Amino acid sequence: MIEWLLLLLPVAAASGWLAGKRSAETVNADSHSQLNSAYFAGLNHLLNEQPDKAIDTLLNALKVDSDTVEPYLALGNLFRRRGEVDRAIRVHQNLIERPYLSSSQRGQALLELGLDYMRAGMLDRAESSFLEVLKRRSHIGITLRQLLDLYQQEKNWHQAIAMAQKLHEESGEATESMIAHFYCELAEQHWAQKKAVETTRFIKQALASDWRCVRATLLQSSLAMEKGDYKRAIRCLRQVERQDPDYLPEILKPLSECYQYLEGQDKFFFWLTEASKRHPGCTSLVLARAAYLQQRGEQKEARYFLIEQLRVYPSVEALQQLLALGVPEDIEAASEPWSLIEEVASRLLKAKLNYVCGFCGFGGKYCYWQCPGCKRWGTVKPLAVGT
Repeated sequence: MIEWLLLLLPVAAASGWLAGKRSAETVNADSHSQLNSAYFAGLNHLLNEQPDKAIDTLLNALKVDSDTVEPYLALGNLFRRRGEVDRAIRVHQNLIERPYLSSSQRGQALLELGLDYMRAGMLDRAESSFLEVLKRRSHIGITLRQLLDLYQQEKNWHQAIAMAQKLHEESGEATESMIAHFYCELAEQHWAQKKAVETTRFIKQALASDWRCVRATLLQSSLAMEKGDYKRAIRCLRQVERQDPDYLPEILKPLSECYQYLEGQDKFFFWLTEASKRHPGCTSLVLARAAYLQQRGEQKEARYFLIEQLRVYPSVEALQQLLALGVPEDIEAASEPWSLIEEVASRLLKAKLNYVCGFCGFGGKYCYWQCPGCKRWGTVKPLAVGT
């Protein structure tokens, strides 16, 4: 009950003071007396642990206009932050019904009501409130962002694209990368439905929005591989290096498969060698080169290569691959230090995160195109790439 007093009394006092000031200015003693009665009636309801009645009493007694709207907006916001969404909705609905609000204040009340509905999971009502705010050309930036968030929750990608484009037009905010991911979502939906033409169209739109969209290029390569067009898939996968080299680990497996189908593993190794020169210390490239040497039966060369790389660019992954090649001839098979190193490397690798968000630091074992933490698009990247 003390918490309710802390919530309501400051708002009630502020409203009572403003209304009392207005009454004094208009020399309306009856109105002032009525407000005082309502104020103490509200306190009585609070003391009797009847907060809903206290809200009704205070809202009904005071004439809400430009003088008193701010305290009530604050009250509604306090309720929402505390999770009392039903009460927040009542306060904001009461404000909207009052005839004496300015256009800006009515827009603010509608926006707050939309936020209440969002918090309550009532997305249809939230959408209606936000769209009404936009019609009034009020609070455009924040309203567009709320609608953008809403349409993402609903997976309504066409509307999300429209809102992102409008947000860019209104505020100049960069939304190209986000829009590209929305097109990728549409592409994946249509690919699952075996609609190749539509899938290709959405991928092209994604790249038109943001040519650096790695996700769209990976989708392109997957489509090409599905059709057996491995040369095209290789061209797409190699494009990723130019778009964002941080995603190199994502292309190595499919790229190797494509070269295998074309019986061009030597060409793959040549590309690995050249890419390693462009990105020294890239752990994934190191591992792929060592694996290729191992596949050709060049165990000693693979071991020497990994040792040289570990001296310059140490990594747990390369260490584990070195250990997997077996115990060198000059070390006893049962050597306790060697076994201990092998066990420690294995444990470290299991505990290691594979991906991390460059914005909020969220880490995980899998790649998320939208970060589960900060909800940003394209910020979760592989950790396997060195500097």
